[in-house]
Amino acid sequence: MDDWSRQTGHGVRFEWGPVGADRLAAGVACLVVVDVLSFTTSVTVAVEAGTRVHPYRRRDASAEAFARRMNAALAVGRRAVTDASPWSLSPAALRRAPFAPRLVLPSPNGSAIAASAAGATVVAASLRNATAVGAWLAASGHGTVDRPVAVIASGERWPDGGLRPSLEDLLGAGAVIASLRDHGRTALSPEAQAPAAVFTSAPDVDGAVAACASGRELIAGGFAEDVAIAAERDASVVVPVLTDGAFAPAP
Repeated sequence: MDDWSRQTGHGVRFEWGPVGADRLAAGVACLVVVDVLSFTTSVTVAVEAGTRVHPYRRRDASAEAFARRMNAALAVGRRAVTDASPWSLSPAALRRAPFAPRLVLPSPNGSAIAASAAGATVVAASLRNATAVGAWLAASGHGTVDRPVAVIASGERWPDGGLRPSLEDLLGAGAVIASLRDHGRTALSPEAQAPAAVFTSAPDVDGAVAACASGRELIAGGFAEDVAIAAERDASVVVPVLTDGAFAPAP
């Protein structure tokens, strides 16, 4: 694989979406997945409550079979929540739902990236835990040229299935990278420097999450509470690490 596409020689790297994750994963020690609205925000909410979260790349019959094998509850779509199936990709719904020891949380963006990552430690990050993630990564020795970190902004999807880069994930990734830099990790690729600069110079991150295209879509659909939870900056100190196929708190 071409070194230029892997951002080699840098301790902290940045890319977009599943293709970017595939490109960088093999050459790093840790892959940080950022999907602010809403996979990684939902992961923080669930893991805080003591739930182990299994990522899964799609919500279909195979997800149902996987949940049965894992003896886990299965998250449904936001609009499909019922008393019998109260868990969904909505962090607000997860806060209200009964406790589940294990949860399968499918999504085509952040969850798909996490589920397919191989060879690297995988961490779920959002605006809710970005500072804690950066501190943990640095304390664990990640983010150096010898043990590089790739921060992946999951992005959203256009109707034709193409990647739609999203402001909320750019800000979330920038928050993680800024935290890494604050904890002494300065070997940032140019690609990683850019989202950190966007985050640190943003006058109103919370307002931007609500006013950006993804936030407006959710608010218009009746999910303003999800947007508000996603903007709870540094409200969480949990660092979800993919361990034996499920996200659990970092040791």
